[in-house]
Amino acid sequence: MDTNTLIIIATLIVYKLALIGIGLWASRRNKTEDDFFLGGRGLGAWVAGLSYAASTSSAWVLLGFTGFVYANGLSALWMVPGILGGYVVVWQVFGKRLREETATRGHVTLTDFMTAEAGRGMKTMIAMTSAVLIIFCFIFYIAAQFGAAGAAFETQLNLPHVESLLIGALVILIYALLGGFWAVSVTDMLQGGLMALVAILLPAAALIAAGGPGGVWETLNASAPEGYLSWTGPHAGFIFIGFVLGIAAIGLGPFGQPHLIARLMAVKDEKSRQQGFRIAMGWAVIVYTGMITLALSGRALTGGAADGESLLYLLAGDLFPAMIAGLIIAAVLSAVMSTVDSLLIATSAAVAHDMGVARRFPGKEVLISRIVMAVLVALAVALALALPATIFSRVLFAWSALGAAFGPVVLVRVFRRESAGWAILAAILSGFAMTVFFYLAGQIGGDSWAGSLARLPGDPFERIVPWVLPLILLIAASRPSTSSKA
Repeated sequence: MDTNTLIIIATLIVYKLALIGIGLWASRRNKTEDDFFLGGRGLGAWVAGLSYAASTSSAWVLLGFTGFVYANGLSALWMVPGILGGYVVVWQVFGKRLREETATRGHVTLTDFMTAEAGRGMKTMIAMTSAVLIIFCFIFYIAAQFGAAGAAFETQLNLPHVESLLIGALVILIYALLGGFWAVSVTDMLQGGLMALVAILLPAAALIAAGGPGGVWETLNASAPEGYLSWTGPHAGFIFIGFVLGIAAIGLGPFGQPHLIARLMAVKDEKSRQQGFRIAMGWAVIVYTGMITLALSGRALTGGAADGESLLYLLAGDLFPAMIAGLIIAAVLSAVMSTVDSLLIATSAAVAHDMGVARRFPGKEVLISRIVMAVLVALAVALALALPATIFSRVLFAWSALGAAFGPVVLVRVFRRESAGWAILAAILSGFAMTVFFYLAGQIGGDSWAGSLARLPGDPFERIVPWVLPLILLIAASRPSTSSKA
């Protein structure tokens, strides 16, 4: 094993030990179910803002988004307004009511909020259905993150793929089992800070190496494919409109993500929510700008010959000494963990709280949650090994499916409309089912009409159409809210 590899390993070990220490310290605060799943609703602005930002973007922005821009050029940037718009809606439109009502009524999960006015029988059916969908989608999501962790070890330490993925999963499982929303949020805050640092240093180095903005533009203008430096790319007319709407609609996903909504439920007061929003938005601007710069500079440096999703590793090794490269890998693993640990907490809450498992084992809530985490990790590892896919596509499927299932329900409730229980259940099932339909049609639909629509650039049918029927159902079967808290 060479000196550079040893330095990378040592850097990662020190970093992991530091995170485990933080987890041990923070986990002592867990005394009740509310503590374990929402941190006692005591998140300050920095913890709430940075942990939200790190969890919503994760390895996807460092690897998947970078690879997408690397491959598609300027037309890929239409995604960014949608993503930033999602931040604005969740924090500024949803945030106030989510924080106040969930605290007043003692809601622990997103499902509690969605079913607040449903009858007891429908509430149980909706909760069970929601929990099953969360488990299903988050297995895909976690599998994508494990793939990212495995790629880091495989690329930088020359380990075989299977061993790389298993090592990444084991590290994450050990950390997550320390347990607790507070521990997850504090470490996510630190991981988000490290991701932002990397998003400044590495793109700056790549831009300088490529000859600055002028050099990058000149090189790409001479060597990139036709349309690469055009805002419309290779698309025209309605195809371009569909492409823009499809990639911008990624910003709809956060509306239905339990692990993100939990940050708004857990923030301690209104002042912290407003400050947290500014912190999260500042982080997003820094990180997305950095990854755009890295993608375009990397394209100029490599001539398009590299794998876009591995560009960060490649340039880190070329532009920095081994110790800094070790920090870069640690940042990627931080991005992975900042989502995976949040997903594990959210999934545990779905099983232990929403499905009522914890009520059957009084006093064993933490144990049940840890068992759920371990089982979920095992299933996600199996999925990652059995169904190889790019980080980008696997994450976006889970993101879109949950967004279409829960997002319309949250949206209608935030705007003071209470829908009938059957409409909520039908909206959840129809939004999810339509996302799955268009996703599968795009994969196996061949030349059928569904397959052709599902494969349109930007996937507009997968990300937008599944919202239409749920919103119609919810609004048609709704009445004005009688809640005093809004």
